[in-house]
Amino acid sequence: MADVSEITPLLAVEALHAEAVATSGDPAEILHGVNLTVRRGELHAVMGPNGSGKSTLAGVLAGSPSYRVTSGRVLFLGEDVTGWAADARAKAGMFLAFQYPEEIPGVPVSQFLRQAVTARRGNEISVLEIRVQLREWLSRLGMDPAFAERHLNEGFSGGEKKRNEILQMALLEPELAVLDETDSGLDIDGLRIVARGVREVRSRRPDLGVVVVTHYRKLLEELEPDAVHVLVAGRIAASGGPELAERLEREGYEAWRR
Repeated sequence: MADVSEITPLLAVEALHAEAVATSGDPAEILHGVNLTVRRGELHAVMGPNGSGKSTLAGVLAGSPSYRVTSGRVLFLGEDVTGWAADARAKAGMFLAFQYPEEIPGVPVSQFLRQAVTARRGNEISVLEIRVQLREWLSRLGMDPAFAERHLNEGFSGGEKKRNEILQMALLEPELAVLDETDSGLDIDGLRIVARGVREVRSRRPDLGVVVVTHYRKLLEELEPDAVHVLVAGRIAASGGPELAERLEREGYEAWRR
């Protein structure tokens, strides 16, 4: 008999409608019935023009309080997590790499990661253990060991912030990683470094599911997605393989705006 975990999708987004939590005026619906299924070990890319709802989808998956699901649901390993808070999702194994990671002055990367890994595992991790793991992953990702003692994202370049997100993903060992425009603001060398980091984490954890939100085909050339989805005006207008990203490179999004 097949293992249930092999049959049940890692992530199933079903007819998802969501709106921004308005600070004033009426809330506006951004997602209009999104469906998406990701299985263990798969890498899915979500592409779309500005304002299409890509970052909203990433935020909703992570449980951001900035958005409200109005109908539909998000299933993680078969469990309905639509109403779960962000920290509960993170503890269960859902990880979001932010487009614009926040600076946290006074908190070293090593201290932050020790607290985050402890919360994820549900038991205390020693200072020695986190240092050993950090040293190992900093080496794998080609990062300076001194990086661990810098204050979280304070004074980091754009590339360092994105590599730090990949470092977090490596140590937290999530089941699902959502990378929200991880390539934003990176030059070609920075993009390749980040992509190499993602590949390294996936090689160590082949069951990891990844959803990459991006504008650009260049990142996908480095990561080789299993599926590409075109999100336009809050709906997935098309899905396919890497050839779909190639078509977008040639033709843009006009064919799906009509």
